[in-house]
Amino acid sequence: MRFSRLFFFSSAFSLFLILFFLASFLLPVFAQTSVADVDARRAQLQAELEQEEAAIAVQTLLLQAKQKDTATVSGEVNLLKSQIAQSQAAIKAKKVAITRLGDDIASRQTKINKLSNKIKADQLSLAELLRQKRDTEELSFVEIMLDGNQLTEIFRDVDDAEAIQESLAESFKNMRATQVEAKREQEVLEQKQDAELDAQKLIEQQKKVVEKKEADKSFLLAVTKNQEANYKKLLADRQRKAAQIRAALFALRDTAAIPFGEALAFATAASQKTGVRPAFVLAILTQESNLGQNQGSCLLSSLDTGDGVGKNTGNPFEKVMKAPRDTVPFQAITSRLGRDWKSTPVSCPISSPKYYSGRGYGGAMGPAQFIPSTWELFKARVGSLLGLTAESADPWNPGHAFMASAVYLSDLGASSKTYSAEVRAACKYYGSGGATCTYGKQVMAKASDIQLNMIDPLQNN
Repeated sequence: MRFSRLFFFSSAFSLFLILFFLASFLLPVFAQTSVADVDARRAQLQAELEQEEAAIAVQTLLLQAKQKDTATVSGEVNLLKSQIAQSQAAIKAKKVAITRLGDDIASRQTKINKLSNKIKADQLSLAELLRQKRDTEELSFVEIMLDGNQLTEIFRDVDDAEAIQESLAESFKNMRATQVEAKREQEVLEQKQDAELDAQKLIEQQKKVVEKKEADKSFLLAVTKNQEANYKKLLADRQRKAAQIRAALFALRDTAAIPFGEALAFATAASQKTGVRPAFVLAILTQESNLGQNQGSCLLSSLDTGDGVGKNTGNPFEKVMKAPRDTVPFQAITSRLGRDWKSTPVSCPISSPKYYSGRGYGGAMGPAQFIPSTWELFKARVGSLLGLTAESADPWNPGHAFMASAVYLSDLGASSKTYSAEVRAACKYYGSGGATCTYGKQVMAKASDIQLNMIDPLQNN
């Protein structure tokens, strides 16, 4: 009979819940030994980390002392030795930190898996409770009377229905709590994974610094005290190299190339206002100049349709700019800056299979490649940081473009200066989703090269 089946399912489900909760309480008891092992390992790693941090502090003091004596070959060699020792101590500390993070990540992943399994079990329990609730609701008064049950049995079944209702409410509450906890654990896990990635990338960068310093040290050791003339020649060579770096042309899209020294000054000024690393800003603009897709080779010919032509070829292009979203602000921007919108170059449409019509919109302006509607959103902030009015902010002015890029990148999280934050910001700048993308990785490689081979030599690092 239906009431008997209902009682059977309810009893079986109660037994399942008892076993489930017993397992939940007993498992932590069996896991005490492993928890103690984890705590001991954490304590050991903490001690190792503190030891490495103390070594870094010592090397930092030595480095500061050596920096005051670089007027001779031996003085510079000693400085390099201190810099190498400091970098090596930092590498050791980061390796210990990575080990700690790895343990924590594994522990949190295990916890997330357990929470996921609990959510699945809760879902099955809810499904069974809902089925039982539906069965009780389908019973009509006539069915109850025809079933021949006594009045007391009818009341017992009513009590069962109320118990099911209460169990449903409690199960929903528990599952929501578990889902909240699982989400919180997932967020912490992602933070730990970012920290692990940042530490790994910092080790890679520090190793490059050590290799470069070791090479410099080996070269200097070949210059003996009796060859001070050679040392003077070395200093002259360095000054000449620094001058070459400053004078090297820095390519900018849709704008004449400028000397790297000037570009670094723009990037440094933007960094001071936004917190985004100069090397990262320079890398973004380098990437924007060298993509090879949109070279500012199109001209807008219709404000109504957004169509245009090739700047050099005159060939017609559809979707040079999205109308009216970008054509209207483009006309306003060029007008207030004294430009003719018909003769101002913008990027050409992107040919890509991801667009249903075969082409995405172009219309990006200047070195930072802002589209007109986006520039209008940033002009006030850019102008304020430059000490100008919003209307004076110019997307084709290199200094303004650097500041605009830095402001946008800061909004995207790059001001934290970690690898994970910067690569994610680069991907978002390009319009790509996810934590990493090819564009972002290329930007990070460029940033590393610019810092190590261009900025550091100019700043004598």
